[in-house]
Amino acid sequence: MSTGATSGRLTPKGRATRDRIVAAAAGLMFEGGVAGTSTEDVLKAARVASPSQLYHYFGDKRALVQAVIEHQTESVLGFQRPLLSRLDSFEALEAWRDAIVGAQLARGHHSGCPIGSLSAELSDRDPRARTELAAAYGKWEEAIRRGLEAMRDRGELTEDADPGYLALALLTALQGGLLMNQARQDTVALETVLTAMIERVRRHAAT
Repeated sequence: MSTGATSGRLTPKGRATRDRIVAAAAGLMFEGGVAGTSTEDVLKAARVASPSQLYHYFGDKRALVQAVIEHQTESVLGFQRPLLSRLDSFEALEAWRDAIVGAQLARGHHSGCPIGSLSAELSDRDPRARTELAAAYGKWEEAIRRGLEAMRDRGELTEDADPGYLALALLTALQGGLLMNQARQDTVALETVLTAMIERVRRHAAT
């Protein structure tokens, strides 16, 4: 089964068209789910006239979903990358929390997490997607862990602090907070759980 044209072989015009299709599919799947998004919906949103043009870039919907996972991973981590790259102090952790809360306020509370939305829909029924989504979470968790390791290496956290454990707990708390944000339509739970986890990290602060 063909997987369509790969982005590395495309002309600039072709790459722009492919990127437009992926961005349109990502938006539709975020709003209506993967199952609720048809190829016809994607063609219309991406302003692509022919189905053959879509299949030129993606051999099937599964390949398009894979591209959407990659797109959403880069979107989520790209937004946070300036903070994640320096997440090595309590002040930086608080700034990260505030940026996430602020983003949800700006989006009207209903957006949640693109990676989380895909995980909820695909993990139980698409093993390949589950693996790709787990890898996306792994990148996110690793970025948090590196900052905590830097704090421990500088002596700002005690030697018994476990950066891996704390990073996973922070990311898990964030995902739960984003779900609560959608259900409650406010950021109180999100801010509360992230603040609680930062305080949990503070228990390891070296005196």
